[in-house]
Amino acid sequence: MEIEVISEDKEGKESYEKLFGEIMADIGKAFQIEKATLILKPSVPLFIFSIRLRAEPSSKKVSDVANVRSENNNIYMTITDERFAPEILSQLWKKYGRDDVAQQTRFDIEVKNAKEKDIVDIPVASGEEAMKEIIGAVWRSMPEGIKNRHTYTGGTVITVVATEEIFEPFMLEEGLNCHNKMRGSKDV
Repeated sequence: MEIEVISEDKEGKESYEKLFGEIMADIGKAFQIEKATLILKPSVPLFIFSIRLRAEPSSKKVSDVANVRSENNNIYMTITDERFAPEILSQLWKKYGRDDVAQQTRFDIEVKNAKEKDIVDIPVASGEEAMKEIIGAVWRSMPEGIKNRHTYTGGTVITVVATEEIFEPFMLEEGLNCHNKMRGSKDV
């Protein structure tokens, strides 16, 4: 993940670069981010955080993140993307109960008395939820006291414009310009 920080304050610039990177890593989203541009203007006050994702978040189902096979009225699955393991277990427990779902190892699960067709399409992530998580993390990255936020989203770009004051037209315009710039070129 490439992070560009444009700031009036050198110390703040370094702190925000580190903070933003750590927060995105903590929520497991850093790998999804291609580039982030953070514009910090505390004297205005205006903060613009614009993120370009490597790909647009999409919904995932069990078959997208696990290998599933059927044998003797039981289902055996190996989770291939560990980020989805907790949600897979949660969904299986809801549907089949804890007694019929056995976690053999960290990534291997057995479901008794189940059919493969009923398991492979169980949803384990939505693209909308991933976007909400990233926007929430951006909000946590911003200075405390920020009351007003406006979010632009489109395709693989999310831009949050924030201020402690009432939004002035130039603030939203600068945020939209940054958003469009991130959308327009991989070389921004």
